[in-house]
Amino acid sequence: MTTTTTTTTPSTADTGRGRQTRRRHVAGVRARRWARTLLLGALPVALISTFLVFLMTYLASGNPAAQKLGDRATPEEVTRLNASWGLDRSFPEQYLSWLGHAVRGDLGKSYFSGLSVTKSIGERLPVDASITLVAVVVAVLAGFAAGILAALRQGGITDRAITVLAAAATTIPEFWLAIMFVSLFSLTLGWLPSGGYVPLTEDPGQWLLHVLLPGGSLGLAVAAQVARQLRTSLLAAFGAHYVLGARVRGLSTPRILFGHILRNAAAPAIATLGLAIPTLLGGAVIAEAIFGLPGLGQYALSGAQSHDIPVIQGVLVVSIVLVLSCNLAVDAFLGWLRPATRGTR
Repeated sequence: MTTTTTTTTPSTADTGRGRQTRRRHVAGVRARRWARTLLLGALPVALISTFLVFLMTYLASGNPAAQKLGDRATPEEVTRLNASWGLDRSFPEQYLSWLGHAVRGDLGKSYFSGLSVTKSIGERLPVDASITLVAVVVAVLAGFAAGILAALRQGGITDRAITVLAAAATTIPEFWLAIMFVSLFSLTLGWLPSGGYVPLTEDPGQWLLHVLLPGGSLGLAVAAQVARQLRTSLLAAFGAHYVLGARVRGLSTPRILFGHILRNAAAPAIATLGLAIPTLLGGAVIAEAIFGLPGLGQYALSGAQSHDIPVIQGVLVVSIVLVLSCNLAVDAFLGWLRPATRGTR
């Protein structure tokens, strides 16, 4: 008696449905992971940070009304002005009121100019965003190019030169590098303007020329860190078994690099870049002073000099939100860059 065994081959439709199911599963895992990161990470950090900001400015505020009115003001005038600003209430009442307005995008008004802090920050934020954007682009392009070249030329003159330059770039103060850039590219060669700012919406070409020097001076130090991290990751990946197998199969080094190892090896370098975002935002303050840019740093400095508490609070809160947003964006990009970890992280 003969038994016939029938083998069923999955149809194209079944295969397509399976792929769609897997995509939905991956999307669900990523959404849950994002929600977990947001709820357990970003939001608590934001709340704690904003509370500390308000607490420190509250303790250091002194008597803003007396500072504004001057020595000739009567105690009654000082009391009335403090009451109009809500400073006569208890600390919990002040904090909850401030937090409620801040969540709605209202950061109050300057004690001395009377202008909306939210509007003033919105006018200056594009300057810092432009500098940081150019710095990130410089860090990615220069860092990845140098890291890849150093890894491909391991032990050679090129590798040693890049290693020395990267070490030097991480030790040179940013303000000194910015001054040298102005001296070389503006005063000596005359290629780029030495200061000022032109909005992107007004003239994109002039915008780029005005932000290249401040952004480039900030981005080089980060590029050096990215290059060193990427070189280390690539050299470790080149020794992996699957890379050796690819070489045995006759694959060229560029194909192995760009087709097999760069995506995973780039993850630590991208993480390094993400950790440098707060440094870039802080360095933008120095760049503003050197290049005469009307950014958040100068706004915060003027607020600190005049004890303008709403201005100080507003700049600090916006900086915290920017750093947390950048960290979330880097985390999402790393999840896309390393798909093998999407469902396990």
